[in-house]
Amino acid sequence: MASPPRQRERTPETTEKTQEPDERERVCDECEGGTLVKSEDQGELVCDQCGLIVEGSNIDHGPEWRAFNHSERQNKSRVGAPTTQTMHDKGLTTSIDWKNQDAYGRSISSDKRNQMRRLRKWQERIRTKDAGERNLQFALSETDRMASSLAIPRSVREVACVMYRRALDEDLIRGRSIEGVATSTLYAACRMEGIPRSLEEVAAVSRVERKEIGRTYRYVAQELGLEMEPVNPKKYVPRFCSELELSEEVQAKANEIIDTTTEKGLLSGKSPTGYAAAAIYAASLLCNEKKTQREVSDVAQVTEVTIRNRYQEQIEAMGIH
Repeated sequence: MASPPRQRERTPETTEKTQEPDERERVCDECEGGTLVKSEDQGELVCDQCGLIVEGSNIDHGPEWRAFNHSERQNKSRVGAPTTQTMHDKGLTTSIDWKNQDAYGRSISSDKRNQMRRLRKWQERIRTKDAGERNLQFALSETDRMASSLAIPRSVREVACVMYRRALDEDLIRGRSIEGVATSTLYAACRMEGIPRSLEEVAAVSRVERKEIGRTYRYVAQELGLEMEPVNPKKYVPRFCSELELSEEVQAKANEIIDTTTEKGLLSGKSPTGYAAAAIYAASLLCNEKKTQREVSDVAQVTEVTIRNRYQEQIEAMGIH
């Protein structure tokens, strides 16, 4: 006798199945191929293929109020900003508002205004209790300034700040400039997170010379045990092509040139930015979207001689004459 088809609603049997280990929860038993996805809005566990609702009473960990725009969300929120590694106190400090108004929006008297000014001054002073915290405060502000200039995402800034805290805890700052260590940790974070920023670009927004940044970076990476892989030139191609206003065809051709020549061992010992710039220059010629060596060198921040040398090596390896 054939068994009746399963009803698409929550039953005691399906409830028991959702309490099994996570590996079995992720596969739908109805269609045997769908993935169970949690719907945050409805509080349900639903199959993304057949639509079976496996569980319909998940606990909503969000706020009990509703907001339909940013201003309503700001007015109804009763919590502060999340903790962050980019501030020396992780954002847990208090601050005194700069507005000289009371709780009702009325202006305060001159005596109260002077008192609030003194309180703000002392509030700023007591935020750092020793030289270590003052060091950290200055370094993290420098990291944030450089990251903003380089348009680096917030997550990478957090990684860079965690690295600097580790370097400070292990006393790697002694005998080195704060700006140098901060810049080197930011460069290391960019490499770890796959954000293509060359040493020249980082040095351009830093107050430290390129040679010192490179020396400090190698020291910090060795002492902290950071495992750095060589930078892939292909990571620079999209940004350089975008700044040069080149098409996706040129970008694809440049990636093809890099892949082909790398397999033949031409990348070993070469600068990834210069290698990517030469590939883009060669691809622009092949795709009839010619850019001069000067234009490419200005974007990639390498010399025209480097582009010419890498270009000659690449076209010979590709067999193009």
